[in-house]
Amino acid sequence: MTKTSFASVSRRAKVALTVVGAAATVALFAGFVSPTPNGWRLAAELEIAKLPVCYAKGTDAIGRGNLQAGKDIYAPCFTNDAELAVYFPGTPFDGPPSSTAVGTNAWADFVEDVFTSSGYTATQHLIGSIDVDVTDEDEATMTSYLHATHVLPDGTIDVANGTYEDEVIRVGGAWKIKKRTLKLITFLNLGTPTP
Repeated sequence: MTKTSFASVSRRAKVALTVVGAAATVALFAGFVSPTPNGWRLAAELEIAKLPVCYAKGTDAIGRGNLQAGKDIYAPCFTNDAELAVYFPGTPFDGPPSSTAVGTNAWADFVEDVFTSSGYTATQHLIGSIDVDVTDEDEATMTSYLHATHVLPDGTIDVANGTYEDEVIRVGGAWKIKKRTLKLITFLNLGTPTP
């Protein structure tokens, strides 16, 4: 009888621990509790790190010749009055930028003009080394590296490398870029390899 009672108590204890563990897991993932005091910071960093990808997708839509799709993709990733700037290679980073725009529609028009005047038939923007610094619950800074391929009709490609520097804020519960600066360090034309 003692063995049966012990087994019964052991089963009940396992069930109780499972129920408590499941409840704690639900509370954690439902957002009722944070796994650490900085749990909100980790969630913010993950959301912010998606913004450069959004930008790359919008830019490549423009690179494929679809300006409106690019504008639509940009829109939720930036504030309405976002300030965007680019320093082309050779432009001193401590001086005025090569070009600026306010708002993503103006920036998309600038990007389309650059791509069209250069004759690009397609582009691919790869973003990496994303580093997010959340300064408080509504502000952050971010840097990320760019490696971009721009395809020309003759089969050659223009390759650009640089760094994006961003100021990010939370607006209506969503993180958005309010200021983006691109500092290009190289822009090089590469020919098609010979067979």
